[in-house]
Amino acid sequence: MSGGQSARPRWVAADQLNADQPHFSWHGLSKHGSMPRKVVPESDIHFYHVTARCLNREWFCIPLNDVWSIMEDYLFFLRIAYEVEVHSFVLMPNHFHLLLKTPLNNLSAAMNYFMRETSKRIGEMANRINHIYGGRFHRTLIDDDRYFRIVYKYVYRNPVKAGIVRRVEDYPYATLQGKLGRGKLIISGKGDDNLFSYRSHEEYLKWLNRAPIVTDEKAVQLALRKSKFKFPLIRTSRTLPTIDPLLF
Repeated sequence: MSGGQSARPRWVAADQLNADQPHFSWHGLSKHGSMPRKVVPESDIHFYHVTARCLNREWFCIPLNDVWSIMEDYLFFLRIAYEVEVHSFVLMPNHFHLLLKTPLNNLSAAMNYFMRETSKRIGEMANRINHIYGGRFHRTLIDDDRYFRIVYKYVYRNPVKAGIVRRVEDYPYATLQGKLGRGKLIISGKGDDNLFSYRSHEEYLKWLNRAPIVTDEKAVQLALRKSKFKFPLIRTSRTLPTIDPLLF
């Protein structure tokens, strides 16, 4: 395989995708078969935020442009083989953020395939046999439209928060480029309510680029650590924070 080209997905029958294959996530028992893990709620109508990080928090071992090309191929494959509705995707130097729906309630199967195959292809390009990801993916169920709007903005602002770019629209490795008509649209053809709720792209980008209050952003980060999105209690008042999605 040439070093400058990413491999295309292997198109196989859907019933063969998970047969006798290793998985990145387990249900009920931990990896070592000891303490049971907290059951993650599943839904076929609500959004999930999914993220995974590279092994030891290292950067991807090939140029990010090549990683993006591989991710594009397999996100498209998830749409076809698993009927996953990919809403937003942002690739960072050592992890990714993904917002999606699974109408077939098959999140684990879809993400196991995605991570296994992208890890394999990245490893092949890097001539590396070690795992690419540091463990299983983490998912958070988002069952409130107000919360979804907040997480949507949080995902697209990741490159800005990391100091990579100054504006969300300047980051090339995000599905935002396709939504704005500046690149290939690899996600589902579903309407983007956040985008179309504004009269123009300029107003939409102004909302995305407006930095949230630091304490609000921290609350979102903590909520995304849970299996179901839920803001932590404010210690002083023992109440939940009230974050306006329109102002976040």
